[in-house]
Amino acid sequence: MMAIVMMQRAKRLTCCPITFTFSWNSLCFHSAANIEDHQTLYRVLEACKHSFNSGTATQTHARIIKFGYGAYPSLVAILISTYAHCHRLNLARRLIHQIFSWDFDLVSVNIVIETLMRIGECNFAKKVFDKMPTRDTVTWNSVIGGYVKNARFEEALAFFREMLSSNVEPDAFTFASILTGCARLGALNHAHWVHDQMIQKKIELNFILSSSLVDMYSKCGAIQTAKQVFESVRRDDVSVWNAMIHGLAIHGLGLDAIAIFSKMEDEHVLPDSITFIGILTACSHCGLVEQGRKHFDLMTSCYSIQPQLQHYGAMVDLLGRVGLLEEAHAIIASMPMEPDIVIWRALLSACRTYGKPELGEVAIANISRLRSGDYVLLSNIYCSVKRWDSAERVREMMKKTGIRKNRGKSWVEFKGVIHRFKAGDRSHPETEAIYKVLEGLIQRIKLEGFTPVTGLVLMDVSEEEKEENLNCHSEKLALAYGLLKTSPGTDIRVSKNLRICHDCHCWIKLVSRVLCRVIIVRDRIRFHRFEDGLCSCGDYW
Repeated sequence: MMAIVMMQRAKRLTCCPITFTFSWNSLCFHSAANIEDHQTLYRVLEACKHSFNSGTATQTHARIIKFGYGAYPSLVAILISTYAHCHRLNLARRLIHQIFSWDFDLVSVNIVIETLMRIGECNFAKKVFDKMPTRDTVTWNSVIGGYVKNARFEEALAFFREMLSSNVEPDAFTFASILTGCARLGALNHAHWVHDQMIQKKIELNFILSSSLVDMYSKCGAIQTAKQVFESVRRDDVSVWNAMIHGLAIHGLGLDAIAIFSKMEDEHVLPDSITFIGILTACSHCGLVEQGRKHFDLMTSCYSIQPQLQHYGAMVDLLGRVGLLEEAHAIIASMPMEPDIVIWRALLSACRTYGKPELGEVAIANISRLRSGDYVLLSNIYCSVKRWDSAERVREMMKKTGIRKNRGKSWVEFKGVIHRFKAGDRSHPETEAIYKVLEGLIQRIKLEGFTPVTGLVLMDVSEEEKEENLNCHSEKLALAYGLLKTSPGTDIRVSKNLRICHDCHCWIKLVSRVLCRVIIVRDRIRFHRFEDGLCSCGDYW
């Protein structure tokens, strides 16, 4: 019966108003059997998409029709994506329109949406979604989960709100996706709201949702709430323990993370490789060298877990942060597998901190594809040891190759809305008020004796320009907006896409003391809780 339905759909496709002329010999198929394989056709379309070969794409489309694969949702989805990449948007849109005229059932359309999301075509998935006369829970989950996986978290939240106002109820899968989105966004107000929705709808907690809740509150800066959730849920699955250990690690609570690990052993829950990544990360953020060495050895001696790249990377990071660069380099040399870029970058970062340009050059030599951050790290290493000529050569190399330093981005949540700022940004509707607050704050902090840390700013500008550059960092703009919109005594939470710089770190410490405010900054590496002139990282990050 299914075969008859598929043949009927394929026949409808032959009536499609798209006309194809092709020379199939241009396709590199090895046998007739391969031609009839829909997976082979899928791979050909993938190749067409990446090579922008619209001619072969249309030939493949015709072949799909000929062999009766026109009703395969995955092929329809990859066709839409391929035409979009080849700038044949008219054909992509026509396929979307015709999905519904071909009487695709709801299951098939859901597969189309899921496939489009999986290959990153969120906009076309939304077009299919908008045309659907009926939607079920799977449809909404595919869209919401797809936006989360493609790091479009605010859109995922918007769809979740829309789902709540529809006649389709969210389920555990819906909440698993949206909890992840809130965690990645770091938006605490959204996190509380989503959690409240789970309680109202009486969603039963499983180990996935429990670990997601702990992870979400941790990554939104509410580590105490994360602890409360952890203590209130079933903990017989290792993932819940892992979420708590990782949460404590990013908050710099290394001893607490080790205590949780000990409690885990007492409750006879076996750790896995992810558990040890969390423990080693916690040790790295707190400089707990002996504890790090102990748990690294414990992996193999007690639990027969062979260290993977991430474990070696955490050990290199731990040793590098405390200045044991030679030992870190020795670990890299002893690894049974090839070290990856992340490990070499951890060593490079340590070389910057401790002014070791020679070892930094070794790290650079082993990074096959240099990014802007690698050039900046190397330049900063040279600056730290006053090798200005070498630093200038790196900057010139960046200019010649067209590589620019990654631009800082920060965001702050206010009344459920995310406000984003770039370094030097003046696009916000309240820019004038924001800069007025910032300028007043800068002057006030200077009176407290603060001196801008200009040593690592680009060298080809004046001191005044260097200082101006630092004053417009994105986290300072986000903080100024938070001060503008909140009352005294309210915590301010700022998220940032890069590691916080030394100047901003010193500056925000003073702001927290002068204004008697708690300021929580989540950077790319970890959380910093500024209070009364001190930071939770202990100036070690």
